[in-house]
Amino acid sequence: MAKRDYYDILGVAKGAPADEVKKAYRKMAIKYHPDKNPGDKEAEESFKEAAEAYEVLSNPEKRQRYDQFGHAANASSPNGGGYGGGGMDMNDIFSQFGDIFGGGSPFEGFFGGGGGGRQSGGGGRRVARGSNLRIKVKLTLEEIANGAEKKIKVNKQVICKTCEGTGAKDKSAFQTCSTCGGSGAVRRVTNTILGQMQTTSTCPTCNGEGSVITSKCNVCHGDGVVRGEETISINIPAGVSEGMQLSMSGKGNAAPRGGVPGDLIILIEEMPHETLKRDGNNIIYDLHINFVDAAIGSSVEVPTIDGKAKIKIEPGTQGGKILRLKGKGVPEVNSYHRGDQLVHINIWTPKALSREERETLEKLQSSPNFKPNPGKNEKSFFERMKEYFE
Repeated sequence: MAKRDYYDILGVAKGAPADEVKKAYRKMAIKYHPDKNPGDKEAEESFKEAAEAYEVLSNPEKRQRYDQFGHAANASSPNGGGYGGGGMDMNDIFSQFGDIFGGGSPFEGFFGGGGGGRQSGGGGRRVARGSNLRIKVKLTLEEIANGAEKKIKVNKQVICKTCEGTGAKDKSAFQTCSTCGGSGAVRRVTNTILGQMQTTSTCPTCNGEGSVITSKCNVCHGDGVVRGEETISINIPAGVSEGMQLSMSGKGNAAPRGGVPGDLIILIEEMPHETLKRDGNNIIYDLHINFVDAAIGSSVEVPTIDGKAKIKIEPGTQGGKILRLKGKGVPEVNSYHRGDQLVHINIWTPKALSREERETLEKLQSSPNFKPNPGKNEKSFFERMKEYFE
């Protein structure tokens, strides 16, 4: 099933300013919030759909790629997360509320749930999330055209092997939090004119984890993560371009004490080619031929991103003519369409002539075929060439 347009989901115009997008999402989040619609699967899907749309449109870089490529930008990632939209869980969604509602869910005080620190199911403990990482990957024109697999060493936060990410010296070093009783949250009931209101907030003692460590790991000092290096294999799809970003879910910094790792953001950087230039999906090549080949025709080889290609120079070819090599350009991302190679013809004129060459050209100069019928105040090519050599 095709995804709906993100602007249609939030009910805003494509050029809507950021505050209008934020306001529209706030309205939909309140309308479809799970605490307000318990057991309503349709409302829950609308809630997730709105969150995904806001997650993209609230980020200037992601929004720019979405406006340019639509949902295809998301598919350009090796794991389907091109600009970060899609596949969001409730933890991701509720983590947005700190920005949208100024520190928590609007339902935190009325329904006893949700909020920027959404807890996981079962024990109700808060799930920590690692930070995202951003790296640059340099690609040659050939790698861009054909796709590539890159193995990159990334310096980042990794799980502590000594404590296996728990942050504790051993299993016996954990103790149930006495403040929240292991739930990770504390509740307070307040009497108001509307009756009793229950508010829920993260436990200040255990920070929502439900337990405290009595004896910390000597290596990570209770964090559960240490600085380390990981070799990551990145599959770059064909057709990416300078400045495009890909995302690999879960390949960012590890989270403290067994939480959800962040994402790895890959920024594409194109390396200049020695002879070829890229123009969108087309490849540009400047071919220089002498005026004899242009006059009588010739056959020459030109470089392409797939190797050498032989092209025919027709007799009488003029400078500035463009020859098109169909399908010799760069493919579109996630598409079978491929650009062309455009060969720009440039006439090369020799700077030095022997006596015999000069005499030959002077004889040809008087031939009618060598006079291009110039304008009233213009000189012929050979007249200008003669003045140049003199």
